[in-house]
Amino acid sequence: MTTSLRKSESANTPRPAPTPTLGFRPWSMLALGVLAQVAGTIAISGPAFLIPLLHSERGLSLAEAGLFVAAPSVGMVLTLIAWGALADRIGEHWVIGAGLVVTALSAVGALFATDLVSTGAFLLVGGMGAASANAAGGRLVVGWFPTRRRGLAMGIRQMAQPLGVAVAAIVIPPLAAGGGLSAALLFPLIVVAVAAVLALVFIVDPPRRADDVLVPGQRPENPYRATSLLWRIHGVSVLLVIPQFVVSTFALVWLIGNEGWPPLAAGIVVGGAQFVGAVGRIVVGIVSDRVGSRMRPLRVVAAAASAIMLVLALTDSLHLAGFAAVGIVFASAITVADNGLAFTSVAEIAGSRWSGRALGAQNTAQYMASAATAPLMGLLVGAVGFGAAFAVVAVLPLVAIPLVPLQDKVSGKKL
Repeated sequence: MTTSLRKSESANTPRPAPTPTLGFRPWSMLALGVLAQVAGTIAISGPAFLIPLLHSERGLSLAEAGLFVAAPSVGMVLTLIAWGALADRIGEHWVIGAGLVVTALSAVGALFATDLVSTGAFLLVGGMGAASANAAGGRLVVGWFPTRRRGLAMGIRQMAQPLGVAVAAIVIPPLAAGGGLSAALLFPLIVVAVAAVLALVFIVDPPRRADDVLVPGQRPENPYRATSLLWRIHGVSVLLVIPQFVVSTFALVWLIGNEGWPPLAAGIVVGGAQFVGAVGRIVVGIVSDRVGSRMRPLRVVAAAASAIMLVLALTDSLHLAGFAAVGIVFASAITVADNGLAFTSVAEIAGSRWSGRALGAQNTAQYMASAATAPLMGLLVGAVGFGAAFAVVAVLPLVAIPLVPLQDKVSGKKL
């Protein structure tokens, strides 16, 4: 009798609903978003690999060549927030597609330009168009993926930038060496044109949540006025992008000049470390999904970034050349791990009516900090050496830790 009652109670006990599967569409949108940003990154970073050609064959000084290749990055910074605002208004589909069309058309102009000034102007416009994928791509991912998968999805999306740089580094230099400037500019044109067509044809805007649908005449609430959360996350991201840029910019020269590594071996270490960093973004994203928080893992990443910069400082001071490669690999993985966490959190806090502008502001702040890091770090290294400079940089993530918000004081929601 008791057994039968237990069976009856077990049969009547409600079972938790199975976790719904995502289906094909979110993953296909993620793939299209990654392709769009890879294409935009190739267009923006590709000119950097033309410096040897511009210097040796076109007679430009290194300063002039540097100004030329910086044009697309300048264009991108100028338009990130504007593209984000447009995405908030009309959606991701047309913003990403139209931006890549602008980049493709500017690539055609650069290909047929008769002088370097005109070529640089077209590259500037190309960077302005490519910024659309940066500003709207994050919105696309957050819109199509539920909270429990956004960390993973944004981690994958954040791989697009290092992947684009890697492709440009592998493909463009041999094209430039074999076919000159025109051949090198043709490759980004083809990639961007293909990505633009795919974006226009296949990208579908994610459905808006019921609370994000506005009645006619209603304006969305400005999240920057309602709370300080976005300001704090932007500040944290600026502080954490500096160690990231220091490692990516100065790792090669440090290994070769200070630690005595052969150039080929140092290049392999630095290149391999970039791929480790890309995987690290995905791992941290998965962790944030599992623990149900973006900000708690972000605090851990900030502490780890400070620790690894101190390790690099000690490695330099103690002349541990054999350990330098291990330190660079760990530093490359740790210092980039915050990107996906911060981007996901910014989009979630801002909501679909403001996330484009918020992500544009996030990108703009980081790029401006990155641009200032290289010359300032160069001055610091010249004054006190790499070891002391690494130790100074280690302070910045420590400053960031208490700025990381753990709770929305307005809603009480844990972050």
